[in-house]
Amino acid sequence: MERHNAAILITTLLLVFSSCVLAAPDSQRQAQLQHLLDQDCGACHGLYLTGGLGPPLTHAALAGKSRDSLIATVTLGRPGSAMPGWAALLGPDDIRWLVDRLLQGKPAS
Repeated sequence: MERHNAAILITTLLLVFSSCVLAAPDSQRQAQLQHLLDQDCGACHGLYLTGGLGPPLTHAALAGKSRDSLIATVTLGRPGSAMPGWAALLGPDDIRWLVDRLLQGKPAS
């Protein structure tokens, strides 16, 4: 268990320090990520991200949650829950963009 916690801490620290040098995805990639947000995230978190199998991801629901913890959740998933880690499919800048999009309050598509 200690190794798992250490791995999460190290990954989170790397994400925090690397976020200063990551570039925003280009407009084509942003459109792909928006589609992923609508389809893949919406499959569990609800069509309008108001909740379903997973909790709501609305602007109000995320208020008070740290950006870094949300990035870590998307990257690593939530052990013991249905939330998978997306690091195998998405790069750090993609994950950062998705989290920032949610924190801004993703408009309904």
